[in-house]
Amino acid sequence: MRLPPLEYQVLLARTQTMHRPVGPLAYDCVKLIVIRSGSAILYSEFGERPVKPGDVVLLGANVLCGSEPEGHITFTVIYADTDFLLDQLFWQYADVLYDRLDAQGFADTIYTEPAQVLRLGEDRAGMLMPWLDEMVALSVDGLCRARFHRMQALWHAVIDQVAPFIRISPHRTSPHQRARARPTLPRDRRFMPLREEARQVRDALRGDIARAWVLPELAGRVHLSTKQLSRVFVDAYGKTPLTYLTMLRVEEMARLLRETDLAIAEAGRRVGWRSRNRASAAFREYVGITPSRYRTMQYTSGLVLMK
Repeated sequence: MRLPPLEYQVLLARTQTMHRPVGPLAYDCVKLIVIRSGSAILYSEFGERPVKPGDVVLLGANVLCGSEPEGHITFTVIYADTDFLLDQLFWQYADVLYDRLDAQGFADTIYTEPAQVLRLGEDRAGMLMPWLDEMVALSVDGLCRARFHRMQALWHAVIDQVAPFIRISPHRTSPHQRARARPTLPRDRRFMPLREEARQVRDALRGDIARAWVLPELAGRVHLSTKQLSRVFVDAYGKTPLTYLTMLRVEEMARLLRETDLAIAEAGRRVGWRSRNRASAAFREYVGITPSRYRTMQYTSGLVLMK
């Protein structure tokens, strides 16, 4: 589900029940999803994972993820702004970080799995429900700003129970590798608005995802060098322009597989890949399953719904 057009808030919570397959979709924020009842098959860069009550799903910014309910699934999702979370990370580790700008690099160092299924168990997850319900009520009533400190208190209560289950990686990656990784970690705006050049390139990519874009052409459009454009775009969206383009193509290819009878090779060509192998490899890398498996899941669900 896409977020409705609401006034921007750094924390927002919603509870919903789903009966039909969804996704894969990506959001420019961190999502914490607490399963309340029912079950589903989740697919993301970790592959296919079953989720049930007692599970919590953690998704970083710009991470594609989809789901196939097994009958139904009810869950509460918290949408959290990535800069807000980086501020908290800085103060949590203020004894080892030099300043706020070090928080992004530190996050990239210890959190290299931004798509995780956390098995809290029903007893521990049950402790979260009153806090989640209050967060949802404040969000629905439009009181997030007026009760901002209460929203933070509720968030801290929830994350205090969830944090011990979040996996921290011992691996280290360079900024160059992270910008080309799938998926990316949250971007850091460094307390400044996004540069107009980044927005213009993003709009160009979204406007014609099937075009064979190359970095020099994109850089020329906004009068920057290729190195400058890469730096500006990564600062804004956490990915290089061409990695961001791949994410857009995978998202659109998934829509075509859901909503049309196009062959996989043709769906890949529609979004800009000439080779079925290249399209299938990119799809599996971002979504965690092959295009044929994804289509089979959607088709099977459709048969069940028609019975």
